[in-house]
Amino acid sequence: QVQLVESGGGLVQAGDSLTLSCSASGRSIRALIMGWFRRAPGKEHEFVAAITPGGGRTTYSDFVKGHATISSDSAKNTVYLRMNSLNPEDTAVYYCAASNVLVGLPEDPKYYAYWGQGTQVTISS
Repeated sequence: QVQLVESGGGLVQAGDSLTLSCSASGRSIRALIMGWFRRAPGKEHEFVAAITPGGGRTTYSDFVKGHATISSDSAKNTVYLRMNSLNPEDTAVYYCAASNVLVGLPEDPKYYAYWGQGTQVTISS
């Protein structure tokens, strides 16, 4: 069983940066694809970014390309999501997720078996 705990959310102003962390336990992230999703009020889960087990490959949704970076630290068994130039449309609960379906970098949440509890990110204008 994999447990995921997100941290780093909060209230920031438009234009600010924020780094979210996802600490994993129960399995090494070297054996998992790690992803970030978000869910805004009234909307479905939305893919944000994902990273391969070795951290060598990443993928991003179109709306965060250029202003977000996903990274991992296998020694800490932790994945990060750094977001820059935040705007109010980025307001959502951000979730860390893990997939043991090691084919490509899935963007569909159905391929992720393990989820954290989420961390609220609120951007004020």
